[in-house]
Amino acid sequence: MTYRQSSPYAPPRRPRRPSLPRPPRRARLTRRGRLALLLGAVVAAAAAITVPLLLLPGDEPAVEKPRTLLVPEGWRSGQVYTAVDRALGLPEGTARKAASAPGAVLPLPAAAGGNPEGYLFPATYPVVAATTPEGLLRYMAETAGKRFGTQRIAEGAKAYGMSTYQAVIAASIVQAEADSAEDMAKVARVVHNRLARGMALQMDSTLNYALGRSTVDTTTADTKIDSPYNTYERKGLPPTPIGNPGEQALDAVIRPADGDWLYFVTVAPGDTRFTADYALHQENVAEFNANRRVATS
Repeated sequence: MTYRQSSPYAPPRRPRRPSLPRPPRRARLTRRGRLALLLGAVVAAAAAITVPLLLLPGDEPAVEKPRTLLVPEGWRSGQVYTAVDRALGLPEGTARKAASAPGAVLPLPAAAGGNPEGYLFPATYPVVAATTPEGLLRYMAETAGKRFGTQRIAEGAKAYGMSTYQAVIAASIVQAEADSAEDMAKVARVVHNRLARGMALQMDSTLNYALGRSTVDTTTADTKIDSPYNTYERKGLPPTPIGNPGEQALDAVIRPADGDWLYFVTVAPGDTRFTADYALHQENVAEFNANRRVATS
């Protein structure tokens, strides 16, 4: 074979174009295929309708409806513990143990020394199956801390030479001694007046707390008991609150009524008499005793 040298003047050879992939041919459905596709669409639509039907309200998982636990103003911690145990269906004493357990640290002021009395805030609390006594008591204490720990209350207490904790102690006495907002403000004034004069508070409510009872009858023997809560024998406030006061009672302590009263007695329901005259107070007490004799005869 003869070899021919290519001429340098020959036109350049065009490169071959790369072959492009041909587009795939569109598959055409047969009549049987179209029928199968139509049936599939019908089944999918039916399923989309069926799912909501299966999730009708009556078939949804039931959501637990919370129960309520009411803690009234003035309840002592022991009453709160009993109510918590009943609300949660627990053996008596469970909540008390939870409050004093080493690992259960409630958010209390340092002055409380770990005693939650006064800081189990009175309110209505929701309770569900998962509620624990520790969690519930902690929430009560947190609520009290928020309600009692405001600057307004701190400044109001300071104006009367009290810390916030001492104001809560005074409020617990006011809560136990008075029923109406008006009487609370007057009882708070009596507390301030007696403290300012260095007089013993002589509150029956503190004796009742020491004796674990609730009564309007106080004997001479009661006033002689050896207890830091005996405000007949000891001057000043008791060492801790004697119950769990509400905000109304605490407001009365930091904003008491104006008056020179040193004594008061509830002669009859709705009739609490305040005076600075001891002789008049004795007359009021005599009327109270007469009413008691009639009521118990």
